[in-house]
Amino acid sequence: MRTISTTDLAHRLRPVLTRLARRMRQEATGDLTPTQIAALVTVVRFGPLTPSELASRERIQRPTATRVLGLFEERGLIERTADPSDRRSSLVSATDRAEALLAEVRDKKDAYLAQRLDTLTPADLATLEAAAEILERVLDE
Repeated sequence: MRTISTTDLAHRLRPVLTRLARRMRQEATGDLTPTQIAALVTVVRFGPLTPSELASRERIQRPTATRVLGLFEERGLIERTADPSDRRSSLVSATDRAEALLAEVRDKKDAYLAQRLDTLTPADLATLEAAAEILERVLDE
């Protein structure tokens, strides 16, 4: 069996994984950009949070977070409440509509990938299953 260095393997895997992630995002984002989807995931996962906390977690400027949250509010994806610790600020939380939208995005990504996997042989699928377990272990460390 051929031995490849970890550096060479990383060099080969990185662009493949990046392209795969990009393709799945392109298939699933609809009328929200990947950045907006990421921000919405952050609100769902960490909310309720302030616009400043969203900006910090997403590493975007506060005015950008404010614009994104305005868009989400217009679409019924978030709701605002007064921040009990600072009445000048608000807390944003995801609505059920946001949760449903993100579930739809995940389903579209899964469907895209499943369609591609359907073209593989059982042996290739078994290899990818083993690779997935290995990658999960690497990411969990």
